[in-house]
Amino acid sequence: MSLQSEITNETPAKLSVRGVSKRFRTGTMQVHALETVSLDVGEGEFVCLVGPSGCGKSTLLSIIAGLEQADQGELFTDGQPIREPGRDRMVMFQEAALFPWLDVLDNVLFGLKLKPWLKAAGRIEVAKFYLKLVGLEKFERSYVHELSGGMKQRVALARALAPNPKVLLMDEPFAALDALTREQLYGDLQRIWSARRKTIVFVTHNVREAVCLGDRVVLFSPNPGRIRGEFKIDLPRPRDINSPSLAEHAQQIMAALKGMEGDAPREVAE
Repeated sequence: MSLQSEITNETPAKLSVRGVSKRFRTGTMQVHALETVSLDVGEGEFVCLVGPSGCGKSTLLSIIAGLEQADQGELFTDGQPIREPGRDRMVMFQEAALFPWLDVLDNVLFGLKLKPWLKAAGRIEVAKFYLKLVGLEKFERSYVHELSGGMKQRVALARALAPNPKVLLMDEPFAALDALTREQLYGDLQRIWSARRKTIVFVTHNVREAVCLGDRVVLFSPNPGRIRGEFKIDLPRPRDINSPSLAEHAQQIMAALKGMEGDAPREVAE
């Protein structure tokens, strides 16, 4: 495979979740996190999962990533079963989880260890391509403590994109950032998604954030976690999180969420 294809070849995947259920045990208590969840995500689609705390959306993301195992159900990328972590699925968490002893470039290069067939010069070229994509080409020799929160998340995004995964999984990556930084990153992520067309599953509590970013917003309810509704977002991109049309979609979703206020996470004593 040529170096050019490593940088520019688009490989979005179709993701399929079929009847996934999951329980956790905490001491003598058992938490029913997910119950027979089924979801299809199309190639290059940006889907946001929204719901109250305890609804299992982050648990589902971990199962898709292969970091957790479902008790029941099956998962597939392009028809291939998901049983463990793989290079076709990369995860971006709420915390950037960067290595403080490495500079920005070396943090992105670390993700390229998943591509052992690339020579050193090729890895550097790929890493620099993605740092430029996230607007950090001038900071490649900076260290983590020298970066703002938003810049750290840009580095984490570049590191997740560099192995050219088929699916990008994002678990509340902007939750810890201030409002202004979040708005800047909404624009950045829309631009990058439009350029790379990765399949993205994005977990958030923020309804406006979901409407701003997603092609589709999927609502989860707890007690246990189930999909309770879906909303197609047909607004043109790039989207402004403060626009009236976006607010109208967000209000519809908020109304649906308020209808679930009686639901609560269920813990079963055994």
